[in-house]
Amino acid sequence: MGGLSFAAPLALIGLASLPLIYWLLRVTPPRPREIVFPPTKILRELRRDEETPSKTPLWLLLMRLGLAAALILAMAGPVWSPSGTVAAISTPTLVALDDSWAAAPSWEKRVAAGAAIIESAARGGAPVAVMTLSETAAPSLSEAGRALEKLRSERPKPYFSNRAAAADALAAFAKANPKARIVWISDGLAQGEAGAFAKALKAASDAGARVEVLTDDHAPLALAAPTNDAATLGVDALRADASGPAAATVVAYDSRGQIIGRAGVDFGGSLRAKATLDLPVELRNDVSLLRIEGENSAGAVALLDARSKVRRVAVAGGAGLDEAQPLLSPLYYLEKALAPFAQTREARPGVTDPIQALLAERPNVLALADVGLAPGETYEALSRFVEEGGTLIRFAGPRLANAADDLLPVRLRRNGRVLGGALSWETPKALADFDATSPFFGLPASKDVSVQRQVLAEPDPGLAQKSWARLSDGTPLVTAERRGKGLIVLFHVNADTSWSNLPISGLFVDMLKRICAMSGESAPLPGDETTATASDQRLLAPMKALDGFGALGAPGPNAQAITADFTGAASAEHPPGLYGAGDASVALQTLRAEDDISRFDFAAAGLATSVLASGAPVDFRGPLLAAALLAFIADAVIVLVLSGKLRVRPLTAAAGALVILLAPLHARDARAENGAKPVVSQRDKEAALTTRLAYVVSGDAKIDEVSRSGLEALSRTLATRTSFSPGDPIGVDPAKDELAFYPMLYWPVVASAAQPSAKTTARVANYMRQGGTVVFDTRDALAQRPGDAPTPETQWLRDFTKGLDIPELEVVPSDHVITKTFYLLDGFVGRYASGQTWVEALPPDPKEGAARPVRATDSVSAIVITSNDLASAWAQDKRGQPLFPLTPGGARQRELALRGGVNLVMYTLTGNYKSDQVHVRDLLERIGQ
Repeated sequence: MGGLSFAAPLALIGLASLPLIYWLLRVTPPRPREIVFPPTKILRELRRDEETPSKTPLWLLLMRLGLAAALILAMAGPVWSPSGTVAAISTPTLVALDDSWAAAPSWEKRVAAGAAIIESAARGGAPVAVMTLSETAAPSLSEAGRALEKLRSERPKPYFSNRAAAADALAAFAKANPKARIVWISDGLAQGEAGAFAKALKAASDAGARVEVLTDDHAPLALAAPTNDAATLGVDALRADASGPAAATVVAYDSRGQIIGRAGVDFGGSLRAKATLDLPVELRNDVSLLRIEGENSAGAVALLDARSKVRRVAVAGGAGLDEAQPLLSPLYYLEKALAPFAQTREARPGVTDPIQALLAERPNVLALADVGLAPGETYEALSRFVEEGGTLIRFAGPRLANAADDLLPVRLRRNGRVLGGALSWETPKALADFDATSPFFGLPASKDVSVQRQVLAEPDPGLAQKSWARLSDGTPLVTAERRGKGLIVLFHVNADTSWSNLPISGLFVDMLKRICAMSGESAPLPGDETTATASDQRLLAPMKALDGFGALGAPGPNAQAITADFTGAASAEHPPGLYGAGDASVALQTLRAEDDISRFDFAAAGLATSVLASGAPVDFRGPLLAAALLAFIADAVIVLVLSGKLRVRPLTAAAGALVILLAPLHARDARAENGAKPVVSQRDKEAALTTRLAYVVSGDAKIDEVSRSGLEALSRTLATRTSFSPGDPIGVDPAKDELAFYPMLYWPVVASAAQPSAKTTARVANYMRQGGTVVFDTRDALAQRPGDAPTPETQWLRDFTKGLDIPELEVVPSDHVITKTFYLLDGFVGRYASGQTWVEALPPDPKEGAARPVRATDSVSAIVITSNDLASAWAQDKRGQPLFPLTPGGARQRELALRGGVNLVMYTLTGNYKSDQVHVRDLLERIGQ
């Protein structure tokens, strides 16, 4: 547990001698008197009365006692351990760190606490292992420096960790190290199988391990189940326990990051409360993200996708608008079914052409109930509406059964079919189950729904692919076809109850909701001739992903596609974010609608907890010895003053002593302000002796691993193809590490990372001025669009380079020396080939009209910017197999990527050497002369 500990506690016995010291110091001899010769004066001034010794002033006595106590305490070696560490740990230590989104708000505090534990183990020479609870592999012990580097490279994940898998890894570690010290820095939540991990931890404790659990006092908040219905935009806010915040604020942002609205949340006594934003539908449709104000975690973010937008649906019917009984009107049933999720509009009474009047209001969907269309302006307007991306939903009826227009997905037979009538031998038909290729797949085909009449489709080729719903006898009930950018859907029954009871079922609402959600999509439909397979078209690739802090950026290399009907929880393979493309994106939330968050009961699991605190242990020996030394000097000065050897007033002496005693505080502040004297580490010594490539640690463990693997493969390529044999690549932190040892830094830009401090920016600028080259890789070539707003990675880089002295940049020209340092290249490709590479712009050749030689300056370009994700193209496993696919792909692209990497390194090492070769002939001629 945290608190004060002593390296030599037996030295505290010396405090028992303080009373004796007090008795010895309380009396001092009287001050010697000076008597002037001659003897007569001596006889005249002699006194016969006895003099008693003078008492030592109380303040001087207390100062001397303090000096003795400081010496004794310094001998005992007091150390204050705020985060539960002790001065020296000699047993193997495991730091188990919860890295779910719930740990994000206090992540720096958790890392600092873990670093303090590692440092305490390092003082005792104990090996250390670091594991995050999202890992499944058994942790391995290593020296403290490597463990500290791993700890600082970790970042919170945007999902619940699977701590059941981590429990198996913990059990394996505890079995191999039964007397180890295990510290669990927990996020305090029960979700993510906390019970399984706690059980494994208790078993390790029973087997002899020293187990500690550190928890945070932060109460996490989360958002789940955002809904954007016809009336309001709402979202459920969650808290872990009743002792958490009683209120919160939910902020709505658009896709550009601008605030659209705010809503308060009052939990009262519950753990779940509703936040409601009452905004116009146009503004609500612009909302792309909801966030709890002040809560920086993925759990506090809810995403809104294309399905969350409120659709404007216009409805029109073939019957007159003067229906005396609304229950007989099909529009009544349509409006009731659409009301929960869409805004419905009808044409105003008295309008000559209701359909054109409704189209003028620019709806997303137009629903026509038993309307026959004749050639003319209305027909042409409807055709344009569908071709430009509108969705047309048509319902059958007596008028449509005899219509001849072609704004239908299939050809219809005249009249229709009557089931169960007096003149029919057939009985009413029920629904068949929906096919896997149907957009309605997953909805329950209620057997209570029956159809008494329908219009029949001609058995043309492709009818089966156009059928979204069928009756039990196989006849189509709902058919659809893509027409231009739009969609035409036909219900083969009427929109009222005269032909079927479908309009009064809950299934009808769900079917309309799915159709409206598809409005505006231009992807091929199931069964379209342009679609290869149903399973292919249902796969949605990751477009943007949330990180643990709730920032939306590019997905990681391990993100995989999901199906359109994916209902699973967020995970490493399927991180929360947006999937698909453009307006047809699908959001995967960090928390599902049915998820809750709750505190884990550590006491019930048999584990004691202590409050998480950050900061390294504080050793008081130095300050105590310094205070004792200064007190001794102050005592000597005071004695000189009291003895008369130093003519200073007593008050002045006391003030001087106070200044001396306070001097350590001032010195400590000065050291803190000026910084400690840098110490050359073993790592810097090795870097100075062996040239190696370096990458900037981003904080994302997966991205850092890609950078390391890529530079490792590039180093092997350099060793086999050139005379340069670099050492193993290394990750550096520009804020702390010395950069001068590395000729080139590969910097993968992560949009969610915090902007470096001004001091760090100055260090990078100094590195570039001294000849270093930084290769910034935004890795966003596929996301860039000409004329669009910059991607988050590009914007991050722009913000960072504002603090650097960057000259004008240009796209690498074909005659630049960087394209010829080793291989002759036309450009620099990586995982992507569509991005551009930028370097410092060079002045044109002074000879007007003359062909320019290979361009270069006396120094290397200090900055190279690319978006092609170079490291992913270089990265290989231990067998030399590539780790990531390329776009567009091919062995040739991977080879060109490696050649580009070789050129980059050679460029930073040799500079304008290749440029000088152009002038070799002239130089040799001059030498010959």
